[in-house]
Formats: sequence, structure tokens, C-alpha cells
Amino acid sequence: MQTAKTTAPYIANLEELSDDALYGALSQTASHTIGCVNWAEKFPYAPSVKFHIAHSEKAVAVLFEVEEEHLRAVTLDNNGPVWEDSCVEFFVRNPKGEGYFNFEINCVGTTLAASRRSRNDATMFTEEQIAQIRRIGSLPRQKMDNTDGGKWWLLEVIPFSLLGLDEAPESISANLYKCGDGCQTPHFLSWSPIALPTPNFHCPEFFGSIEMAKSE
Repeated sequence: MQTAKTTAPYIANLEELSDDALYGALSQTASHTIGCVNWAEKFPYAPSVKFHIAHSEKAVAVLFEVEEEHLRAVTLDNNGPVWEDSCVEFFVRNPKGEGYFNFEINCVGTTLAASRRSRNDATMFTEEQIAQIRRIGSLPRQKMDNTDGGKWWLLEVIPFSLLGLDEAPESISANLYKCGDGCQTPHFLSWSPIALPTPNFHCPEFFGSIEMAKSE
């Protein structure tokens, strides 16, 4: 099984752009599909999910674009069970040590973030750390349970300082996911494929590679 690879273009000072300008810049970069249905026999549903990724010297930005049959956002408290909602996730191997970071965000911007050695060994981010993650989305920040479904997008900007870095690395090892454990039709999609018997996103051995393009 071959892991996924791509390149994140450089956008100078993207963290300083206005919401509209940042969304416009990210949406013009290449899109990548989060479409690996790794457990198709039990969980065959695959909503339409794409992401765009770019970076500056100080931060990495990811734009998720989703169309699904059930929009669910029950969790409004950070570090709550956002994976049960309409949720997108960005996992990054720790570039300076062991383990990895996981950033999980539901469709209205509620965030779970942690530094982990494993699925069950985590140091959760504080509210002050989570506040450093800029989040822009198309949906209002309120509870929803829309079984008619629809489209939504969410953009997150993660400072490299939260990964323990002073500047952009040459590359990162990462995977991106879409899930919805509590949705009408549970689903578990990944960008880079996962060869495990049951749904599990906490598997750095299957992370893909994202090269950070250099500034011109």
C-alpha cells in the first residue's frame, strides 16, 4: 500500500490575510480528495470531501470542502466528542519528537486538539492553545441536526509554534480525515489509505507526506 503525497504551496504571511482573502487564496490552490473508504464492507458511505493546503513561514492552513447527507453539530465545547459530529481532522506527526498531534474540528468550528503518543495517551491542548488556531467556516456556530444534508466548508490556520517549530519545516508527515460517528450514516474516510481491520485514525504508520514548497 502506497501512502499519499502532495506539496503545500507557499503563501507569504497567510496568517495575516483577512478571512475573505485567505479563503480566496486557499481555494485557488490544488484540491485533494479525502476519499479512501478503508472499511467499505461495514462503512461504505463516502461523502464528497476535498482539502486545500498551503503554508507560510509561521503557519499551515487547511481548507476542507464537504458535501454530505447529514449535517450534525451537537458538541460546542472544545475538546468534546467532535468526532461524533460532521467532523474533519488533520493529524500531524510530531516533527521534533515522538508521537503526533491531532486537530479535530466539527462543521461549526468546535475543536479538539492534543499532543499524543497513542490513541489513549494524550496531552490535551488548553483553551489558550486552541484559541491560537484560527477557524473560519461557512456555518453559524450553533447546534444543528440537519438530516437533509448539504455543503459546508471550514478553514483552519495552525501556527507552527503549536507543533514545537520556530519556522516552516521542509515537510510534514500527516493524514486528513472525514468522520461522523454519530451521524445517520457513520463514515470514516482518509486521504492516505489505512490498512487496519477496524476504523482507527490514530496510526502514524499510514500517514502521507506533505512537502512544504519554498518561497520564491
